[in-house]
Amino acid sequence: MANKNFDECTSFLIDNGVFVGRICRLENVLKTIINKHGYVKNVSAALAETTALGVMLANALKFEGLFTLQLQGNGPVSTIVVDVTTEGKLRACANYDKEHLEKAFALRKNEGEIEATPHLLGNGTLAFTIDDGKSNYHQGVVDLQGKTLEECALRYFKQSEQIETMLKLFVEIPEDAEGEWKAGGIMLQRIPELGGKNVDMTQLPELKNEAEVLMNTLTKEELFDENLSLQEILHRLYHANNLVITKENRYEFCCRCSREKLLKTLRGFSENDLAAMLDENSKITAKCGFCSEQYEFTIPEIVQKLN
Repeated sequence: MANKNFDECTSFLIDNGVFVGRICRLENVLKTIINKHGYVKNVSAALAETTALGVMLANALKFEGLFTLQLQGNGPVSTIVVDVTTEGKLRACANYDKEHLEKAFALRKNEGEIEATPHLLGNGTLAFTIDDGKSNYHQGVVDLQGKTLEECALRYFKQSEQIETMLKLFVEIPEDAEGEWKAGGIMLQRIPELGGKNVDMTQLPELKNEAEVLMNTLTKEELFDENLSLQEILHRLYHANNLVITKENRYEFCCRCSREKLLKTLRGFSENDLAAMLDENSKITAKCGFCSEQYEFTIPEIVQKLN
């Protein structure tokens, strides 16, 4: 029977704790996210890759509450946002200008090709925020520089966190509308205070080289093989490196939008502003960017909530 532990991120240690790792693969949760949006294939691919990165970063950072990864740029894709909660609730969305995207493809003469995520965003930033819901808020930002999303993320860890990091990301793009989107990756970090006390530090360069070489043998076909669990993949890679599985987190789609939250937002507008928002049916329509749920309100309903 096939192992279907997709929508999971597994944390592990190798070399007596010298390196901390995460391996992730997403399928069902990614399918839900992409189906809710109906983006063009290039944007869906960028969203899938960023979602996998967001999950691994959320696992790499100690936090309680909400982790948000946001890419922002001046290209055809202006933003990509991934939200991950401590409980494994996941949502993601992108904003893009379809006309700008089509013009860019025409100019580059590469219509139909899947472009690297940073290429779609142009000049911009990669940022993450941690919000515990108790007024404790942390943010890290780095320029979006690199040919690939991997390079952009590695630049963040080098400049902002000063943590040695190795990273590979994978996206499987379906050939047709009925196919399955898959995304995932593997990440290794050297965090001195967490382990390695029983290791001769003069061996560290050799250990790092071996860990990275083994990581780079992982293929997309292997990662997305439904007959292999993530634990079996890790055993293939690092069985001779004192592999220890430390945690397994599962993910599911969940949007936190609600009529009550939108009513609270509308509460901040004056009645004149609300009147300007009315459509031809004398209603105010709001659509959630994460789940595409559409809500309708009337001014009497909003005013009643205000009073």
